[in-house]
Amino acid sequence: MNMAKSEPMVNVNSISRISAGTVIKGELSSPTDIRIDGTFEGKIVSKGRVVLGDTAVVKGDIVCDNIDLWGKVEGNLYVKDTLTLKEGCVVTGNLNIRRLAVELGSTFNGNCKTITETEFAKLSGVEVAPQVKPAQAGQQVRAN
Repeated sequence: MNMAKSEPMVNVNSISRISAGTVIKGELSSPTDIRIDGTFEGKIVSKGRVVLGDTAVVKGDIVCDNIDLWGKVEGNLYVKDTLTLKEGCVVTGNLNIRRLAVELGSTFNGNCKTITETEFAKLSGVEVAPQVKPAQAGQQVRAN
């Protein structure tokens, strides 16, 4: 019997995509990951990861959990966890992030501020789920 651990499967249909050559104006909100290779003008909000490919151009603010950026952005970024600036990317705007990874050859013009989850919620307008403390041993928990 094979007891090897299997890798979790990623459902590619749960990723919102904007292909190269596509131009969209408006507001994009998604509970899942987003990949952009085209042009988007407006605000982007994702509760997952945002990936901007090397042909992506975004003019507007981005609010997300994580972002990997190869393309161009003109706008402010509000990142709950990690922003990764990849080689060749160009960002013009302010970064409000928890963690930052920068590759050689990336370009950033603006201010950078590290923030907590609470500050992320205030700045981005996205609610952060309250931390739930586990019940201690011997403590009774009442169900409503």
